[in-house]
Amino acid sequence: MSNKNNDKSILAENKVLILYILNQLEDDITENGLFQIVSSINGVNYFDFKQFLTDLLDSGLAGKYIKDDEHLIKITSDGKNSLNLTQDILPGIVKLKADNVFKKELSTIEEASSVVAEFIPKSENDYTIKCKIVENNETIFEVKTFAGSRERAKKIVDNWNNNASKIYPEILNLLLKED
Repeated sequence: MSNKNNDKSILAENKVLILYILNQLEDDITENGLFQIVSSINGVNYFDFKQFLTDLLDSGLAGKYIKDDEHLIKITSDGKNSLNLTQDILPGIVKLKADNVFKKELSTIEEASSVVAEFIPKSENDYTIKCKIVENNETIFEVKTFAGSRERAKKIVDNWNNNASKIYPEILNLLLKED
């Protein structure tokens, strides 16, 4: 029985952590960016994170909307009220780590915002990958593709993040090529 209660407290703590982070943000954030921050604080895996986030969205404590073809997450007023009532369950050490990691990760995410890549698992063998170049908050290039495994999806994302400055001009040259 105590194991079930422990699972519930971990579940609650992770949901409060997500609300805590969303409440700290000045702007709304992509799901991927939020996952980056949360996972670097508590090491949560993507599928558990997705479940916590879905629970928050379903209960109306967080909201999701689309802006410039990006799915953004924000805390709702109900989420802020809930956070005020529940943030005491977050251990002080987690809050401290969240504040420190939050500042570091956010600056990393902002610096990397000119080259963006993310993969979204549709199932165990089906991943959607989006690779973009963003300048002044406007997407100037975007390609979407699919991969049949997490490894392939990760390889595409890593390759884009490390080599976009080489890949983008090559794609552009191929698109502009005349026969």
